Amino acid sequence: MTKLISSILFILFSIHLHAQETRQNFRYSINKTTQTINVDGDENDPAWASVNHIPNFINHWPLDSGNADALTQVKVTYDEEFLYVLAICYDNGNRVVQSLRRDDDDGHWNSDNFTFVIDPMNNKQNGFMFGVNAGGSQIEAQLNVNGPRTRYDQNWDNKWYSTVRSYADHWTVEMAIPFKTLRYTPNQSEWGVNFIRGDMERNVYSTWTQFPLNYGGIDLNFMGTLDWDESPKKASGKVVLIPYLSGGTQRDFEEEEQRSYQKSSDVGLDAKVAITGSLNLDLTVNPDFSNVDVDQQVTNLSRFSIFFPERRNFFLENGDIFSNFGSWQISPFFSRRIGLIDGEQVPILYGARLTGNVSRKTRIGLLNVQTDDFDSIAAQNYSVAAVHQQVLDRSVIKAIFINREAGGNLQEGQFARNGGIEFAYLSNNGKFGNTVRFHTAITQENLDDNHFYGFGGNYNSRNLRMGWSLDVVGENYITELGFNPRLENYNAETEETSRKGYTRINPWVNYQFFPENGKVNSHGPVSWFNIWLNQDGTGVNERVNGLGYNVNFKNTSWLRPNIVYREINLPVPTALLGDDFEPLPVANYQFTRADIRYNTDRRKILSANLIFGFGNFFNGTRINTSTGLNFRAQPWGNFGISYDYNKVQLPGAYGESDFHLLRTNAQISFSNSMFLTSAVQFNSQSENYNFFTRFQWRYRPMSDLFLVYTDNYEMDGLGLKNRQIVFKATYWLNL
Repeated sequence: MTKLISSILFILFSIHLHAQETRQNFRYSINKTTQTINVDGDENDPAWASVNHIPNFINHWPLDSGNADALTQVKVTYDEEFLYVLAICYDNGNRVVQSLRRDDDDGHWNSDNFTFVIDPMNNKQNGFMFGVNAGGSQIEAQLNVNGPRTRYDQNWDNKWYSTVRSYADHWTVEMAIPFKTLRYTPNQSEWGVNFIRGDMERNVYSTWTQFPLNYGGIDLNFMGTLDWDESPKKASGKVVLIPYLSGGTQRDFEEEEQRSYQKSSDVGLDAKVAITGSLNLDLTVNPDFSNVDVDQQVTNLSRFSIFFPERRNFFLENGDIFSNFGSWQISPFFSRRIGLIDGEQVPILYGARLTGNVSRKTRIGLLNVQTDDFDSIAAQNYSVAAVHQQVLDRSVIKAIFINREAGGNLQEGQFARNGGIEFAYLSNNGKFGNTVRFHTAITQENLDDNHFYGFGGNYNSRNLRMGWSLDVVGENYITELGFNPRLENYNAETEETSRKGYTRINPWVNYQFFPENGKVNSHGPVSWFNIWLNQDGTGVNERVNGLGYNVNFKNTSWLRPNIVYREINLPVPTALLGDDFEPLPVANYQFTRADIRYNTDRRKILSANLIFGFGNFFNGTRINTSTGLNFRAQPWGNFGISYDYNKVQLPGAYGESDFHLLRTNAQISFSNSMFLTSAVQFNSQSENYNFFTRFQWRYRPMSDLFLVYTDNYEMDGLGLKNRQIVFKATYWLNL
């Protein structure tokens, strides 16, 4: 027994040391430059001659040992205003550039790329990412820890500079990041730092620090240390103003009273105020979101509503402070509930948001938004407060409070409130994490059974990945500003909606093999189990058993066969195929279906994806196929077409139907600052054709011109439903 205890203690101690060794063993000394650096990508600039360099990177994926075959050299320096990075990426000249469009996730990671990540607070909880692909396309993001993994949000948008130069045997990237763009404390002399290189010809990624491949290259836990010769001073310039001017014309052809186009114009203002070096205040007055990209259409054959992501910038920066609560499909706060009803915009009068670090281990978020009256809906005031307190080494205690209160004359005094607290434990090495949570809802009726609580976690090693969760949701855990679709059950016969609480249990496991030779990078089985139990003790509401196998090839293609068994005790009559057919009755349904998914080599000029599924569906059958084809005119254009087909056959009056979803899209980059995006979508389920085109010109850093055109047509006869043309101009002004 003594030997066993000693062995366990030794293993735990070894894990702790491994988690710390990258910041101890990989250190880069950064010294201030007295020379002027021109951000032109020139590696021979005399200002770089005396700067020490990182001579090479280490393999990270699909191997995590040995020096990378493609040489990468990096230098870092700074002056009063900027943090500078120079990277020299050697290759044979055969580069892949998916896109020149900025903030394009696929266009960055699936191209030859270089990425710089930093943790200015040096707390392994949050940071920043700046990346450039070989075509010069920029991406910037905020880093945050969610569970055991570091996530990034590329919707964060801020000012920085970069230039790329290409040669026969290498390409260079030079970056200049203003200190005022970053959030840091002036007395911090050590920052976390790492560098990532994507080499697409070999389909490999390499990093400065060495750590296990089961963690992403941006992982905050495995950064090295940036040693400053003196702590960077607080950046000058505390206020940024971003005024906008917009105008447009629109017409709803389905409204008989609207016989002509309605012209409109508007002005508004966003402001960013640096309260401290790590705490930022965002203000908006009369915000306009008309330049936001269109939602991608989907076919929904489930019983519940579908999650569409937030796309409005005001709600995105530091959004993890508010959104990293809850569990899968149970989110106490979902910002898309503010200012949007059934996809239609509700006027927002003003908003304020204070986010950032008040100390090295404490992050806060305060949000207040006021909307105007809209049709029969009263003006609303929304307030959210959240705090994240780091404890132990990498764990966090976090709490949130959410309030909606109606004003005006329509619903004055009505309110809905939610609150919750969570403890997210994460081991020093990031292998084990578990979150325990408790949330509650407060309504005017003082309903009981209004809690949501449970736990969820995972284990992540080189070969074995597994996770688990237990969620208990009361029937009156009402989240008006959240996302909890399974709580609401719509009765298609009575046209009434009832709430039903549930308990969800979800274990899953994935094992991966990493062959040293051959055409496969990794492969292995995956299995998952989901069960929802009725809260009233009547047994199973739904259960899902899945088994699959994942194969990732060295040429970037992948294969995913799956088989899934479902059992559903339908609680209310449900019209799965629409109102034209008789609803499925309350009964027990058991069915199995299989599908296979395949993506071709994404580095090719022509790439494709294919999904084919078949099997039973409730008391009938379902066949579905999905295919997509993309042509890349490197580096300036991507042209794609995708088609989804679902054929559902239910017995008798329950109906049968064919669902079609067609999407064509074009992304054209005239340069790294001028883009045209166009999409045509046909959705037979929603009986709609949608045409969307957006032109964007970033005429100076963080200042844009937008022109957006949108049409919606009926399926029968292509009758025009509505049309909108919008112009918007923004200007970034530093004070």
